Amino acid sequence: GNPKKVDHLLNLDGAKERLQLFKEDLLEEGSFDSVVEGCDGVFHTASPVRFVVNDPQVELIDPALKGTLNVLKSCAKSPSVKRVISTSSVSAIAFNTRPKNPEVVVDDTWFSDPDFCRESKLWYTLSKTLAEAAAWKFANENRIDMVVINPTMVVGSLLQPEVNESVETILKLINVTLLVMPN
Repeated sequence: GNPKKVDHLLNLDGAKERLQLFKEDLLEEGSFDSVVEGCDGVFHTASPVRFVVNDPQVELIDPALKGTLNVLKSCAKSPSVKRVISTSSVSAIAFNTRPKNPEVVVDDTWFSDPDFCRESKLWYTLSKTLAEAAAWKFANENRIDMVVINPTMVVGSLLQPEVNESVETILKLINVTLLVMPN
């Protein structure tokens, strides 16, 4: 692996005693089988966050959709996994025509409209929408206890030395180099 990508993790308190790193491929089915074996819970947080892409299918949709399903397929094979917690995005549920008022309950059937996302070129939104819909379908069919979190942005202290897309967007707003939030 690339030491620059993991050194910050290896330097955390207790990492030498409790941290195990695995090099896996989200796009390769079965890649996570040995990683989740023996785990009670699995957190799936990996998905590309990019608002400008050249090839949406390759850069966003395939990694989000296939990656999510590959992690869930590995979890379904492991009898030790009791719950999966997946990080999606508010964008996966925000772009639809359903009424938005206090009486409406958002549940696992509430998704952004994929056709609208394609027409509007909201590729990140489409990737998260398709991935979450497929995740719920797979989890329900395979009796996986899954929780999905749909944050607007994930911000806070960074473990890695690089600024991520969410923090970069906020910095642009603060520095007035971005006047409108991207979809």
